[in-house]
Parts: sequence; structure tokens; C-alpha cells
Amino acid sequence: MASIIIVTGTPGAGKTTVLDKALEKSKGKVSRINYGDFMFEIAKERGVRNRDDMRKLPLHEQRSIQTAAANRIKAQSETSKELIIVDTHSTIRTPHGYIPGMPEWVIKSLQPSVIVLVETDPKQIARRRSKDKTRSRDAESVGEIQLQQDLNRMFASAYAAMTGASVKVIVNADKKLDSAVSELLGILKEML
Repeated sequence: MASIIIVTGTPGAGKTTVLDKALEKSKGKVSRINYGDFMFEIAKERGVRNRDDMRKLPLHEQRSIQTAAANRIKAQSETSKELIIVDTHSTIRTPHGYIPGMPEWVIKSLQPSVIVLVETDPKQIARRRSKDKTRSRDAESVGEIQLQQDLNRMFASAYAAMTGASVKVIVNADKKLDSAVSELLGILKEML
């Protein structure tokens, strides 16, 4: 069974960019799984048309999709010899409030070794989001973005308590991408 690292971040913090760059430089056997992609494939089977609509589904439907995605990822990790990085979110903002990106049944199934949070200044996140025309995101204030980053840390701590995983915060500030990538590469090298 492969070791699992979970990499999370508030939308716009640069999680995907940091991951992309780290994987380009990684010399080991690393497989990236985007939890949202697994969820979206399942959601499409249930009639959802785009990723941003998933978080607007009724809670019971979101939970069902999360469970099905976790089961698919777990099955893949059981046959893999590569280090698996699960690219996901610690919390998800919904019309009903924030829900865990990895509820108890998901995080216990995945059993990660490390949970990484990619963060940056909320003002930078707001600026990055305003420039990203590829996504349909709800407008959020700097305070709301900070709240989600704070909740991400709290949820990651709870996930770690349930699994024994360590938690690492990587700051991806503007013009400091190389530093964030180096930190993530250090974690990958330790796990390989």
C-alpha cells in the first residue's frame, strides 16, 4: 500500500501551482490524485454540469459523493507502489456553512502520513481570484478568506488527531513560489 500525503489550500492560495512545480522537480515515484476530479466524475454521473455546482448540492448528496470518491482513491492506493498525493480542500464553503473536505469516514479511510496546508495572505488570495476568469467563484471578503484559512488549520488538526498524521503549513506568498515548492519537495523526499 502506498503512503498518502494530503495537500490542501483555500482556493486561490496556490495549492495547485505549488504541487505542479514540485511534481515537475520530483525525482521519485509520485502519483497525484485530485480528490475534486474523482468527486466531479461521480457528480457528473448524477447530473451535475460543472465543478463549482458540486458545493451547492444538498448535504446528503455531497456526503455521498465524498464517500464514493474516497473509496475509489483508497482502492487505487492499495495497488500503487508510488507515493500518492491527494490534492483537495480541508474545508468547503457551501450555502449551509463550511463542511469538512475530508469527513471522518474519508480521512480514516485515506490514513495520510502528512497533511500539508498551502496558505498565503488573504489579500493576495482575493487578488488572485479576481484575475482567474476560468472559475465561477462566489465573492468573498478578505475576512471570509482568512476565516476559511483559520478553519482549514483547525480541521487539519482534527484530521491529524484522527489519523496520527503530521501537519505542515507552507506559505505561498507572491514572488516566493520557489520557497513553497522547496518546502513541499523536502516532504516528498522524506516520504520516498
